[in-house]
Amino acid sequence: MEKDKLKIKKLYALSSENRKFSFSLPLKQTIKIGKREYEVKLKSDEKYGTYILWKNRKYPVEIVRSRQNKYEILFNNISYTFTIETPFSLQRMKVLDSTKGKIEKEYIKAPMPGKIIDVLVREGSTVLRGEPVVILEAMKMQNEILSPVNGTIEKISVRANTNVMKEDLLVEIKL
Repeated sequence: MEKDKLKIKKLYALSSENRKFSFSLPLKQTIKIGKREYEVKLKSDEKYGTYILWKNRKYPVEIVRSRQNKYEILFNNISYTFTIETPFSLQRMKVLDSTKGKIEKEYIKAPMPGKIIDVLVREGSTVLRGEPVVILEAMKMQNEILSPVNGTIEKISVRANTNVMKEDLLVEIKL
């Protein structure tokens, strides 16, 4: 069974500006800038919290938000947003991006029957890929329904305290 597991040798971090940074696995405690490698250590203590030690200087690091593979960190008091992608998910993103110009709208449908607890967006508002748009309760569990794309909410087809069936239209997003 162990032999059948997918062996990933690389991960990619994509910045919010779609800059790609690759990381070989297992992760090393060095970074490469140009042709030089530098030793980097991630440390934590009660006085300084979590920080990166590089060239004997401490740079504070804080994970502000994480949801699935999307992270927002505060590094040396500067905010960075990025996603962590496998080679497969990165290739999938490229394929989906190639069809972007052809698709004008994204339709978010209910993945299961349930009750709408809350609608977190308004018509005309802008959403980012991975942001929650609706909370759907099914089998006593609240599920965040996330936007699969960046865009503008064009139409909301549901409201709080209403029931939906699987595949019912929840939200239309204009790309």
